[in-house]
Amino acid sequence: MRILGIDPGLRTLGWGVIDAAGTRLSHVANGHCNSDGDDLGERLLSLHNQITEVIEEFSPGQAAIEQTFVNKDGAGTLKLGQARGVALLTLAKAGLPVGEYAPNRVKKTVVGVGHAEKEQVMHMVKLQLPGCAPKGADAADALAIAICHAFYGGTQGRTLKEVRA
Repeated sequence: MRILGIDPGLRTLGWGVIDAAGTRLSHVANGHCNSDGDDLGERLLSLHNQITEVIEEFSPGQAAIEQTFVNKDGAGTLKLGQARGVALLTLAKAGLPVGEYAPNRVKKTVVGVGHAEKEQVMHMVKLQLPGCAPKGADAADALAIAICHAFYGGTQGRTLKEVRA
């Protein structure tokens, strides 16, 4: 099973692709989608186009994405939610089943504690995916989300289908 993990963000969206065969996990690729454009609409379209390219290049069979958490910055949470919405729409258009995981669940699965620091997540991702060199913290988080999905076998997943008018 090939899994695409996504760590949503408006400026930088992390992505990671792994293969899971039983309990064996292997790294395929990882990276960042950096939004560009003069306004929010263009930035969101940029993320959609880049995620589409990742899906076309690596042909995942399933996807996993981090759930939105609410923090003190309401505007930041809203922007994160918009980027997450675009990612979910892109996955839906591709017909991928999607698992959604809370940040603490991902950290507990990969690191062993729910409030792990980014450095701990990066370290454990490298241990669980030998030879993997995440291209940054967002890519490491996306790989951790994919690992979490592999662990839970997609039991939290659902198939998103494109709605046709």
